[in-house]
Amino acid sequence: MNEQWKQAARELLTDPLAWASYAAWVAVWLSVTGVFGWSTMRWWVDALLVLFLLAWLGCLLDDVIGRRLVDLLLAALTVLTLAILWVTPSGSTPILLILLATQFAHRFESPALVAALVATNVVFAAILVLVWDANPRNVALSLMGFVAFQLFAVMVMRNARRAEQMAEQLRSVNARLMATRSLLDETARDRERLRLSRELHDVAGHKLTALKLNLRGLARNLEGSVAGQIENASALADELLQDLRSVVRHLRESEGIDLVESLEELARPFPRPRLVLDVDDTARVPRADQAEVLLRVVQEALTNAARHGPAETLRVRLERKTDRLFLTIGDDGRAPDRIRPGHGLTGMRERLAELGGTLEIERGAAGGLELVATLPLEPYP
Repeated sequence: MNEQWKQAARELLTDPLAWASYAAWVAVWLSVTGVFGWSTMRWWVDALLVLFLLAWLGCLLDDVIGRRLVDLLLAALTVLTLAILWVTPSGSTPILLILLATQFAHRFESPALVAALVATNVVFAAILVLVWDANPRNVALSLMGFVAFQLFAVMVMRNARRAEQMAEQLRSVNARLMATRSLLDETARDRERLRLSRELHDVAGHKLTALKLNLRGLARNLEGSVAGQIENASALADELLQDLRSVVRHLRESEGIDLVESLEELARPFPRPRLVLDVDDTARVPRADQAEVLLRVVQEALTNAARHGPAETLRVRLERKTDRLFLTIGDDGRAPDRIRPGHGLTGMRERLAELGGTLEIERGAAGGLELVATLPLEPYP
């Protein structure tokens, strides 16, 4: 959690859009200072502006404080904005409506966004007419300008959000391509190991066995030193055959796909979460289709941890238990108490089921999301 707060604090200090909002708040505060000087009214407005700033910073920390609290802060931000517009006639305070509009754009989709903008501007117009006795004609003209600035800010925010989503999709596609390439390389190596073990067993093994039998036959028909030399050659052939069988046995034991490199490639394009792998030496995946679906489960977990957690660390353990593979994935983010799998996890569960596997989704002991996927080692009919 400390790392999440540090990352969020760095973003508050380095994000250009965040600094633009700070400058806008300072401009409003200086304008209010010019209107009220050091009067008693000034302190009330100062208090409202400080509360606005705190609520604004809270909304910017949405990745670490949770959606529910951010929704409450956004409601408070709306009330504070309208309250400041109510108590001060300063011409700069409508700038706060522009800041508020950017938060609406970040939180709401189009129908709710339009409704929120219309509602706040209608209340603003009512304040100008009913509280400050402004001329309705002048209010309409001023409101057109303020709404135009709000729409411009909304478009900037929506474009920034769209660019961020496209960058995330690009990272995901790039990670999938790199992991697939690594998986293809590992599959090719596994096939080569299988081919080599068969060649050694079928060709070289049979020839060495025949050579050993021929040498023993010669040794029985000869005498003296020649027979001894043939016996030595037969012993060497026997040792070579044992070594060859050991190599074939080792190649057979190492059959299957090693997912370590593919998993590392899968996580490389993501700035967070950090992937921590724990893969047993015996946890080799028999078939390429099984390896691919396990990779997709890890990819979905990576994406969910980065987008919804948010998590700093994703721990992945792959182990073999009797006749099944177990893939356990857990992050240090914040999972909801009641987990409802989305389309991605539901699709992963269906793909695992097609291969005879299962997928369990629950809230881990650390509070993050935990996935446990299993696959049979034997082919599934």
